[in-house]
Amino acid sequence: MARPGRPLKAGRVQRYTTVVLGAGGVGKSALVMRYGQNKFLDRYDPTIEEEYEVTVEYEGRRSVLNIIDTAGVEQFTGINENYIQRGVGFVLVFSLTQEASLRELDHIRQHIYRIKGGEQASSILASDGRNHRTDQGYNRTFPSYQAMQELAVKWGLPFYETSAKKGWHVSEVFNDLLSRMRKRYPNGTPQSKKRRRDQCHIM
Repeated sequence: MARPGRPLKAGRVQRYTTVVLGAGGVGKSALVMRYGQNKFLDRYDPTIEEEYEVTVEYEGRRSVLNIIDTAGVEQFTGINENYIQRGVGFVLVFSLTQEASLRELDHIRQHIYRIKGGEQASSILASDGRNHRTDQGYNRTFPSYQAMQELAVKWGLPFYETSAKKGWHVSEVFNDLLSRMRKRYPNGTPQSKKRRRDQCHIM
């Protein structure tokens, strides 16, 4: 978000296509809704595909994120590959209570690298926000925070442990990704011609 009292820089607003990927039920939609509309989805409703246009004021600049909230990608299809072709930034989401969801992310990460190449896309690794059920914590089954940091270093990705329910570190995920996309693509990416399903603004 823009710092209070800091004027926005003049110039054309850049647009960036961001794709949220991960296995089904890991909290992708919860993270997107918390970031875009500051709401928490308490009930799991399987996503087919949703697109959101989010106007963000961050570091003194305004940008527009076209966020594609995808269905679970237990197996890759042509549709999944089309998402990757369209995107320049990726949020890779897994569940701290579903070990298989982290293994799935490794496949997704490799697909992104194969389709886009290492120099053409920015990615962020984020833990599940849906399973933070109570103030006392959640049923974490794996892995330790230190182990995740080590894996993130191995994969070359920044890692955030988030909670969509509490709002913890959700903005940091998307803002970090936005900074990386701005550096890699200072002129933004072409705006999708597909009709937007929803609109929201981050101030």
